Amino acid sequence: MASLEKMKWTVSSNKVFTGELAASVGAEKIREAISKKGSCTVILATGTSQFEMLSTLTTAEGIDWSKVTCFHLDEYIGIDESHPASFVRYLKERFVKQLPQPVSNFHFINGKTENPIQECKRLSDMLAKTVVDVAFIGIGENGHLAFNDPPANFETTVPFIVVDLDEACRKQQHGEKWFAQLEDVPKQAITMSMQQIMAAEHVVVTVPDKRKSKAVHAALTGPVCTDVPASILQLHNKKCSIFLDIHSASQLLNAQQ
Repeated sequence: MASLEKMKWTVSSNKVFTGELAASVGAEKIREAISKKGSCTVILATGTSQFEMLSTLTTAEGIDWSKVTCFHLDEYIGIDESHPASFVRYLKERFVKQLPQPVSNFHFINGKTENPIQECKRLSDMLAKTVVDVAFIGIGENGHLAFNDPPANFETTVPFIVVDLDEACRKQQHGEKWFAQLEDVPKQAITMSMQQIMAAEHVVVTVPDKRKSKAVHAALTGPVCTDVPASILQLHNKKCSIFLDIHSASQLLNAQQ
């Protein structure tokens, strides 16, 4: 098991600084990949935790976005980009349209597909042909990575899978105002699997807000277990950088006193 000391995390005074620092590190990894091999593959997360990071990333200097291919972590099953909660819509508005130039390709997840299993295969086949250089992710209130809710599947090597969303996850989506009512939150999603996330060369984790403090503490100080999906980050054998604000890190900081 990798030791906790090998992980990197930084605590900032507020979520703006947290997002800026995460984007700075991620941007440097993108530039390095392009310099080394002429291209870069990136995974992007969504949700309110990524607002500041994405805003900074899209203005990063020295990135030839025409050499960057993008995937995203997850999407609800049953909604399309006309829905305010659509992650495709989110990424087009907050990332794609904010870039100074188009990316090489963005492989969006079709949540409205009539065959989610086939959509997973389509995405998995494309992702299997490349190495992910940088994965930008967050940690959910229930400790999930992407939509891998507890108990998460740590074993499957299939890149994209169909999952059921637990009540805590659905309450978070409602609490973040993506849906008017809890009953409106879909019960299933397509998500990148845990093993595929961990296969990235670099993982940049951005986690602001007090409501994430319990999950952050459990993920970074507790045992690696499927009940705390984000705890698998402790086993990442490459480079993982975690960016917190003083609120999401509050339980970590209290434990050190």
